[in-house]
Parts: sequence; C-alpha cells; structure tokens
Amino acid sequence: VGSEMCIRDRSIAIMQISEKPKPLAEIAPNTPAGLRQITEKAMEKDPDKRYQSAQEMLDAIEEFKRNPSIRFEYEYRNAEDNPERNINRVVNSAKPGAKAANIRTGDARRVGTANPGRSKSGKKKKKASKGFSLFPIFFGMAVAFVIGAAILIYLIFTNSSNLLFSNRADVQIISFVGMTKDELESNLGTIAKSGSLGFKQAMEKKEDIDIIGQFGVGFYSAFMVADKVTVISKAYGSDEAWQWESSGADGYELEPAEKETAGTDIILHIKPDTETDNYDNFLDEYGIVAIVKKYSDYVRYPIQMEREKSRQKPEPDPKPDDYKPEWETYTELETLNSMVPIWKKQKSEVTDEEYANFYKDKFSDYADPARVIVSRTEGTANYNALLFVPSHRPYDFYTKDYEKGLALYASGVLIMEKCADLLPDYFSFVKGIVDSQDLSLNISREMLQKDNQLKLIHNALEKKIKNELHAMLANDREKYESFWKEFGRQLKFGAYSDYGMHAELLRDLLLFWSAKEQKMVTLQEYVDKMPAEQKYIYFAAGDSTDRLAKLPAAELVMDKGYDVLLLTEDVDEFCLQIMRTYPRKDAEGKDGTVEFKNVNSGDLGLETEDEKKAAEEATTANKALFDAMKDALDGKVKEVKVSTRLKDHPVCLSADGPLSIEMEKVLSKQPGSEGVKSDKVLELNANHPVFAVLKAAQESGDTDKINKYSALLYAQAQLIEGLPVDDPTAYAEAVCSLMK
Repeated sequence: VGSEMCIRDRSIAIMQISEKPKPLAEIAPNTPAGLRQITEKAMEKDPDKRYQSAQEMLDAIEEFKRNPSIRFEYEYRNAEDNPERNINRVVNSAKPGAKAANIRTGDARRVGTANPGRSKSGKKKKKASKGFSLFPIFFGMAVAFVIGAAILIYLIFTNSSNLLFSNRADVQIISFVGMTKDELESNLGTIAKSGSLGFKQAMEKKEDIDIIGQFGVGFYSAFMVADKVTVISKAYGSDEAWQWESSGADGYELEPAEKETAGTDIILHIKPDTETDNYDNFLDEYGIVAIVKKYSDYVRYPIQMEREKSRQKPEPDPKPDDYKPEWETYTELETLNSMVPIWKKQKSEVTDEEYANFYKDKFSDYADPARVIVSRTEGTANYNALLFVPSHRPYDFYTKDYEKGLALYASGVLIMEKCADLLPDYFSFVKGIVDSQDLSLNISREMLQKDNQLKLIHNALEKKIKNELHAMLANDREKYESFWKEFGRQLKFGAYSDYGMHAELLRDLLLFWSAKEQKMVTLQEYVDKMPAEQKYIYFAAGDSTDRLAKLPAAELVMDKGYDVLLLTEDVDEFCLQIMRTYPRKDAEGKDGTVEFKNVNSGDLGLETEDEKKAAEEATTANKALFDAMKDALDGKVKEVKVSTRLKDHPVCLSADGPLSIEMEKVLSKQPGSEGVKSDKVLELNANHPVFAVLKAAQESGDTDKINKYSALLYAQAQLIEGLPVDDPTAYAEAVCSLMK
C-alpha cells in the first residue's frame, strides 16, 4: 500500500549513526511518528557518543523487541573505507518468528463506522489534495495491476499481513504499525503520494538502491476493484485511532474511531459483478489461490492461506464389519507460492522430471518437452531464462489465434504473461520464462518495445535457442527429426521471410528428403557427399516424394550419380530460392558456394557441349514443326524445343525464368494471385518414336494430327508435373480416338 502506510522489508526507517547522532526525524523523515518514538527513546540511552558496533544499538532497543505484535530484524552494513555505520531496521507486521503472509477466510469483525455525511467531529468531507479529478488518469495507468490490486495490493510485496473476509463486499487487511491523523492525511489524502519517492529521497546518499516493486502497487489502484475503501489506523504509542474512508470519486472522510491495538485495518468494499468483470473472484478461495499462483508465485516470502480440506477419520480398532469410512473437515495453513523460482536454480540441482512437471503444469501441456533450455547471463543484459521446446505443436499453432511469447518477470514478479518481443517468429513455438533484474515493474507495453535491455535479451535468446536446436540435431537425431515433423515448416518460413534475412542463421537446421539415401538430410550432409564434378544442389518440388522421384528430369540427375532433394511442402522451394547458394569448399579447400537448381528449370549442367550443340541443331532443323505446335497450343507455352533432360519419356514441361511451375501452383492458391503464371517450355525427346510421328505429320502437311498430338503431349506433360489438365473431357476423347 505504501512505505508510509505499512512498514516492511527494505522500506523502513534507516538510522544513520555517525560521530554525533542526528535526530531521527531528520535522517528518515518518512518514518511514522510511532516508530520514531520507539527509536528515539532507544537512542536516548547514549546520545553523545558514537556507537562502536551494531550490537550496542541492538542492545539499546532490546526492550522493544518483546512487544508481541512487532518484530525487529537488523542488518548491519560496514565498509572499511567509510567511517559511517548504517543499521537497517526492519519492522515486520507479525508475531515473533512469523515469516509468512497469512490469509484467513471466515467471519471478520467490522472495525469502525462510516458516516457518509459528516465525521464524528462534525467536519465536512475533505477533498483529496493535488487534484482528485486526476483519478481517471491514474486509473488508466494502473490497469496493468487490475487482477492483484484488490487482494494483493498489500499482500504481494509485504513480509506479512492478515487477510480476512466478512461477506461478499468486504476484504480486510491488517497491519500492526499504524499511522497518526496527519500521516493518514499525508499518505492517503494525496493521489500521487509516492512512498518509493520518499524512501529514495531519504536514501539519496546511497547508490544502487532498487526501489521499484518494493512498495507494491499504488494505494488508489484499490478503487479498480473496490467501490469504497475504509482505513482504520492507530499509531504505535498513540491513544487515538482514526478512520479514513473514501469512495474514490469525491474526496474522503477522516474521523475518530475506536481501535484497541496499534496497527492499520484496510477494508475494501468489493464492487458488484458486471457483465465484463467478475469481482466476486477476489472473494473466492480458489480465485485468490489462482491470483497468487499467477502473479506472486515467485515472490521470495511465503504467502500462506488457511484452507478448508477434508480427510478420513482414523479407523476404530477393532473395526466393525459394517464400518463405513467417515470424513472430517479441517483447516490447514497452506503455502500458496513456490517462492524459489525453478529457473534460478542450477541445472544440476533440478531433475529432468522436475523440469517436465513444471513445464506441463505451467503451460498446460500433456507431454514432456522435447528440449529444456536454461540460460543465465550477466553483463550487458542480466537475466535468467528457462525455455522449453515442445514435443508437439499446439492445435492452433498455424492459425491467427496462436499467440507467441515468453512470460516476462522482473525480479520474480510477473509483468507480462506473453511478451512477444522476446522471440522471433521462427522460434514462436518456444515456451518459457524470462526473469530480468534490469526491467522495471512499472514499464508499459509501449516502453518494452523500445527497451534496449529487451532487445539484448531477444538477441541472446535467439542465439541460445539456435545453438540448442543444433545440439539436438547433432546429438539426438531421432528426437530432432520428431521435432522437425512438428515445427520444421516454421523454421523454413523463418529462412524465407524478411527477404532471407535469417536464412544464414537457420540454414543448418533445415532438413529435406534425399531421393538417393531415402531419409532426411541436412544441406551440409548433402554437400559433404557431392561428387567433385557436381555443379548444383538439385531439387524437385511437388506433392509427394514418390511422384517426384519418378520425374523424367529427376531420373536423369540420379542416373548421373547425383542426389536430388525432394521438396513436398509449399514453402520449400521458396526457402531454397531465397537462399540461392550454400557454402562449399572447392577442390583446393578454398571457401566457395554452390547454387540450388530445380531439375525442371533451366540448364541442369549435365549435358556435354556436344549434346548441347546437337539439341540446338535439332531445334533449328525442326523450327517449322515447333512453331506449328506452339500455335496449336495457343499461348500455353513460351517455346517448344528439343530437350536435353529427357531419357525415356517423350515430353516434359520446364520453366523459363525465376518462377517455377511448382511455385505457380502454390501462388495460384493464394487470394489475389490470379494470373500468376510461369513461362512454360514444352520439351520433346528427339529420340522417342512420338517425335518421328510428329515429323512425318509436318512433312505430309497433316495439320489436324499436329494439333491433336500437340494437345495430347501438353496434357501428358501437365499430368507429369502434377498440374490439372485444362480440358479433361477433350483429353479423354483425344485418347479414345487414338484407340480406334
């Protein structure tokens, strides 16, 4: 709720003891008056001399440690080169020895009364200072804390407190230090009152003080879930108690109240439910447990709650024959939060089973992760990361509903459930947690996008994930291939996207089917087995590996002793085309590159110069026939020529230009891509009997036969390439006419 309101760990009065002690009010002006009275009385024991040790100061205030509702802890700091000695005095609102924040459900007494008109002293309502009309702005800025604002406003960051329930409208939070009337007005009557700022100003001589997150969320964020807040406080050492009450919209009331013991009661009157907001969740036992687990699971103090459970009563001895088990209800104090984050433990301290159980529980998966990645970095970016590579893809992974991102924590406190900026899109399947000490709790989504620390963490995680996947590929091939079946497409999309910007990073993680080895291989494995005379990395793209392996051009390449990569996913060819080349050392061991070549596009580099010359001469000699066939196909092909890529087949289609036939098939399925066509070339086998029939028809002037055979051969070439026939009925009739 604020440092001036609840005194707790690392936010309490700091006493600086020098040669001549200064008044505590000057050293720590934000210290509540009741606490100052205690410490100043202790200092009266020896006001003129410098305390020689922390123990002397501890002895001076030993008598005050016996108070049953206040516990003191001291931390002594001393630097050899600094003559000043500092004592941190920490007051915890709990009974002696208590360490936990206690949550109790049940009946709670109502403390004090509220008068909506005038206070008991007859004074009218006071307006909140510093412009209470600014509340809507503050409300909007505090939206990020909406879930925890009501129940955990005090609980999450405090060392101990009690939370009680009286009915559906009230939540009561109790502390044991208390405030005076002036402190209530100062701390609660000002919307923008900053406990963090006051503490920082009091400690302006200190360096490297981390105050963000040490004071909880702002007090006025309570009105995000409460329509009225009542604060009843009695300062330690004071005989008066005061009640502060406000509805958050029109000032506040401050009036005398009755309270037996020192401390502060904070009563939140929870809002009624609406169509969009379920405020009852803040009064439900399971709702509170879920909130604590989600937002405060890794706060380093135990948060405990008295929960109602059932158990079987002991069986009687002897047990009657007709005995039926009896059950009883009991209340047990249960620790809700884990406290020590698993990602802050050394990997050697955590078993694989513990990692797997954490992953399945945290990310609601039924299967163990394929890979656990633990990363700790100190330097330009300080963070701990625990990442998981799932063993299967989520059902919505390739849909627009899938949301990538890692859970982002700042010093153990969740500030964003899914921070997309921590992961590149091609690693969007990775799940996990990042905890950084360099990020502030009050950072917004817009600020995160511009935060340099976040970019450093992003780059470090990108390299770490890539290296871990490569290690899995090298050391556990079977597991990697299982991973590839689930997420390989995403890596190929990553290599292709952004104009191939990430292709170099991802290329060694890619797998493709080898026609020669009949298994998945990496590009490096393909290159390592290339014969010295092989000029290209050959590939064929289509619907299935069986059909691709039977392509005429693929058969020709394999007859030469070269391997062919068979690509069956729509992104495959785009991925290789954007990469263009892959590293390869030449015969002398010098670094070089080798290009990718589609077996159905352009010159394959397989024929000799004599074979090329013979094909060109045959094309020139049969120009009249090829022109007639091109006219018969009416613009369906760019050219008809003699092929150098056919061995036994009569005909095939190839593409002239950067757009292959398979790429045309993929693009034609996309909206708005109508009219995207590749430049097709109809290639004929000059050594096949069909070519002799065509030449004879040309020589005899049989135009009808040329037209019919041209349509038949083009349709056959379409079928070989996996393209649909333009007119299936006409094709069937043409085939039947040849059978007569």
